[in-house]
Amino acid sequence: MTQYWLMKSEPDEYGWDHLVAEKEGTWDGVKNAQASNNMKSMKLGDQVFFYHSRQGLEIVGIMEVSKEHFPDPFDDSGRWVAVKVKPVRKLNKPVTLKDMKQNPKLAELPIIRQSRLSVAAVTKAQWDEILSMAK
Repeated sequence: MTQYWLMKSEPDEYGWDHLVAEKEGTWDGVKNAQASNNMKSMKLGDQVFFYHSRQGLEIVGIMEVSKEHFPDPFDDSGRWVAVKVKPVRKLNKPVTLKDMKQNPKLAELPIIRQSRLSVAAVTKAQWDEILSMAK
């Protein structure tokens, strides 16, 4: 059963265009227990919104988990994990944080309730609502 997620990245450090150019990216450097646990729950084929944080503050594309969690190659402690993702498609229209906050159907969205959480689960209803906003 497909699960849905949202992952944040600063576009000047690693943005949608970087992922598209690489064709498959390693999502690493996550040093938050809840976000790391979310990454450990990801399964092959899960769908993920790519959110540009700090600059843009918007969901810009959809990714797919292409490799389940493995030790973060940049973490010597062995505590943190990484996953691999592939781009699926860019959204027709980015969905801004401002627009999500104004939509009552998204009031429980983790990006709104826990703004610092970089990897969060998204319900199927929230996923569908965001996709409808991107048309």
